[in-house]
Amino acid sequence: MNVNGRVHKYGDNIDTDVIIPARYLNTANHKELAAHCMEDIDAEFVNKVSDGDIMVGGANFGCGSSREHAPIAIKESGISCVIASTFARIFYRNAINIGLAILECPEASEKIADGDEVSVDFDTGVIKNVTKNEEYKAQPFPEFIKEIISANGLLNSLK
Repeated sequence: MNVNGRVHKYGDNIDTDVIIPARYLNTANHKELAAHCMEDIDAEFVNKVSDGDIMVGGANFGCGSSREHAPIAIKESGISCVIASTFARIFYRNAINIGLAILECPEASEKIADGDEVSVDFDTGVIKNVTKNEEYKAQPFPEFIKEIISANGLLNSLK
């Protein structure tokens, strides 16, 4: 399984309130959540993002509350994968549960720049920065996580 896209890069400690501000949590509509994704830190994100793009963050990405709204907003905005140095544990689990691919790779987090073109091979864990002609290695997904992501989430994988 591979994805390719343009990078939208953010820093350390991007919390769930930055990903989807709490004032929008009164909706269960995933497209409505996506319409406000990252707006407090990057007002143009929703206008710049295209299906398949990749989000890159620093350390402790997804810290804060345990709500699933944050990974849902990211996924519904069109992001195919999030790469970060580290993830908050509850965000990591929520992302996998809804079928959002996420990879921890400190080297990729540091070296990839906003706007770079990147491809990710989930079977090998290889992240290729096409723009800089560099490769970074993340831990590939175990088979059961690949199945969850391919099924578009945990509940779908159980059906």
